[in-house]
Amino acid sequence: MVVARKWVYVKPFDGLPKDENFKLEQETLPDELAENEFLAEAEFLSVDPYMRPYMAAYPAGTTMIGGQVSKVTVSRNEQFPVGAYVFGNFGWRTHTIVNPDKLPAENRPYVLPSFGSHPRSLGLGVLGMPGNTAYFGFLELCQPKAGETVVVSGAAGAVGSVVGQIAKLKGCTVVGVAGSDDKCAWLRQLGFDATINYRTVGEGGFAAALKQAAPKGVDCYFDNVGGYISAAVMQQMNLFGRISVCGTISNYNDARVQVSDPQREFVFKQLRQEGFIVTRWHKRWMEGIEANLRWIEEGKLTYQETVTEGFERMPEAFVSMLTGGNTGKAVVKL
Repeated sequence: MVVARKWVYVKPFDGLPKDENFKLEQETLPDELAENEFLAEAEFLSVDPYMRPYMAAYPAGTTMIGGQVSKVTVSRNEQFPVGAYVFGNFGWRTHTIVNPDKLPAENRPYVLPSFGSHPRSLGLGVLGMPGNTAYFGFLELCQPKAGETVVVSGAAGAVGSVVGQIAKLKGCTVVGVAGSDDKCAWLRQLGFDATINYRTVGEGGFAAALKQAAPKGVDCYFDNVGGYISAAVMQQMNLFGRISVCGTISNYNDARVQVSDPQREFVFKQLRQEGFIVTRWHKRWMEGIEANLRWIEEGKLTYQETVTEGFERMPEAFVSMLTGGNTGKAVVKL
C-alpha cells in the first residue's frame, strides 16, 4: 500500500498566494496497476510563475499543477521501466500512478536522458521546460542576429538567465533586468553586457537607465514580466524589432494593473510581438534539451538552482519564487 501526499488548491488566490490557499492531504493509491501504468515517486518538484495564473481556471479541491522529476518504482509499461527517472506534469504529489496513453501528446511524461555529471533536477530547469522555453521562445520568435541588442526582463530567473546566455552565443549585446544587486552581479558573471536593478532605479528612472544600458536601442526583447518595464522597453525598440512574450509576472498577483497602451509603438516602429506556450514545440522537445546540454558541456552555458528541502515547504517555495526569492531555477527536493 502506497500513501501519497499532495498539496490541494482549496481557495482561489487573492493577490499573493497564502497558506490558506493550500492544504496538505493524503491519498491511498491502488495496490494493483492496470496495463500501461507505472508508479512514480517524486524526487524533485518544480515551482514556476505560470502556476499562479493557471490555477485560476481550476476548481477548489484540485491538486496543484506542476512538473516533477520522479523515479519509476513499479511498472506495467515497458517504456517506463522500474528504476528509470522521468519528467512528468504530475502536480504537487509525492507518488503518482500514470498511464501515458491517456494523456495528450504535449503533456506525456518522458524518460530523462543522461545528464552526465549534472544533477537530475536540471530536468526541471535548463534541461527541461524552462530551458526549452528559452531555446525555442527566443530563437524561433526573436530570430536574433549578431550585433543586435537584446533585453531580457526577469533575467536572473530560470528562463531569462538562459535566454541571455543564448543571445551571447549568437553574438548579441545583452541587457538583463533583475531585482537585486546580487542577481545583477551574477548576470554579469554569465556574460551579460549590462544589467539594470529595477528596484534601485525605480519606475521613474527605468527608461533613462535602459537608454544608458542600450544606447543603440533594442532589437529583441524577451519579456518575462510585463508592466512598466515592458512599456519602457517598447518605447526604445528599434524599427522592425521583435518581442517574445513569455510571461507577465509583475501583474500575476495584482488585479489593479494599469499600464499605458503600447500599441502605437507596434504601428510606427513596425514591431513583431508574439506570445507563446512552450508546448507548441513538443515534437522538437529533445532538440532543445540536447542543445542546452551540449552548451553546458562545452562551458558555454551556466546554470544555478535555488533548492528548498522538504515537500511540506512547497507553498513556501512557490511564494518565494513569485516574489523574486530565487536565482535561477526554483526547485523543491524531497
